[in-house]
Amino acid sequence: MDVTEPTEIETPRPASPACTGRPPRGAAGLLVLGHGAGGGVDARDIVAVAKGAVESGFAVARLTQPYRMAGRKAPAPAAQLDAAMAAVVAELVRKHRTLRGKPLILGGRSSGARVACRTAASVGAAGVLALAFPLHPPGKPEKSRAEELLGVDVPVLVVQGERDPFGAPDEFRALKLPSTVRLHVAAAADHGLKVPKAHPPALPDVVTTATAWLAARL
Repeated sequence: MDVTEPTEIETPRPASPACTGRPPRGAAGLLVLGHGAGGGVDARDIVAVAKGAVESGFAVARLTQPYRMAGRKAPAPAAQLDAAMAAVVAELVRKHRTLRGKPLILGGRSSGARVACRTAASVGAAGVLALAFPLHPPGKPEKSRAEELLGVDVPVLVVQGERDPFGAPDEFRALKLPSTVRLHVAAAADHGLKVPKAHPPALPDVVTTATAWLAARL
């Protein structure tokens, strides 16, 4: 169900994002995942969650933002990132009629999670999967992005590393999260959801939690 051959979809920017996947006719829903600011769609957690989502019946598109397609590492302004996400969702649903009316989940890691939160309402998403949501830049809690997370009106799953410098679990709990937002803590994990050698890997638990949450959205 996850596309193996990348396709390109025109967006308001000169470059086009690449989406992995040709959604199958039997897909029960669509999951669109975005990457982090300096990373790509081959990040280990994105790939693992995509695989789990496919096994749960989702068609999965992993979105490469236009700035990355153009070979740039520095992220584009938020408005451009959001416009690309909206354009990709619209085109996927237009091209694959069997996805119309099926649950749409937006997600991503770090910056991609922020994009998902900001665009969920405008594209009619049924939920948001936030992997390592960057609540603030490291060491700068005063520059909070909590408003983006708390502004989402649909169910949200936040998967956060216990040692994430972009936002520790206790910082999320201090926000008094609404009942629609579920926080899952990856023990001993950092922003990349990686753990020290002495600890069991976090990824299997992350995938199990994410896929169970996704399945509940169907």
